[in-house]
Amino acid sequence: MSHLIQQYSLERGSLEIEYMEQYFEEFRDRKTAAEINHRLRGREHLILISLAPAVDDPDHTIPVAFKVGHELRPLEHDPPLQDLQQRLADCLDIRARRIFYSWIGGTRKEWRGQGHYRALTEQQEEWALRNAYDELVVKTKNKFYAMRATLDHLHFDVLKFERNRLDNGESKMYLHKRLTAEVIRRHRTLRMVIEAA
Repeated sequence: MSHLIQQYSLERGSLEIEYMEQYFEEFRDRKTAAEINHRLRGREHLILISLAPAVDDPDHTIPVAFKVGHELRPLEHDPPLQDLQQRLADCLDIRARRIFYSWIGGTRKEWRGQGHYRALTEQQEEWALRNAYDELVVKTKNKFYAMRATLDHLHFDVLKFERNRLDNGESKMYLHKRLTAEVIRRHRTLRMVIEAA
């Protein structure tokens, strides 16, 4: 199966992501276009959306999965990113390596298990390596078992586990992957990437 992926500019991409997030019931705090713009403006980023045939109209393609990532800087001024840096300071040297943070993403329920998220992740890895990043970092919660399994299949290693004492399902997991030419050679998906009009 070949995956059709669109790469978006910030303005259009943030609107598309805001629209897509309404399809994810498990997302308590859905991102708005304004939040996405605030986070990504002025920093290197990548917005990818996977397209697939609609269930009720196979001749019509619709957005079914997305992935948004951005650079992590040695000195961050955005409070959520400062917090992330502090949490990872004991296990990740951001000053010595270029880090690409895989911030948000997901696949709509009807299209899960078809490789869309893998294709987006592999495209993100390829782009990040081509743009001189050394490492990819992602955060998830312990309760997102499907996401944890996906990251395991994609050979992400656990960087840190942060236990929530009240609810272990809310515990945070930080995972990472070193980016090398060998990682790219192991990619399994066929992808066609186009710039969104």
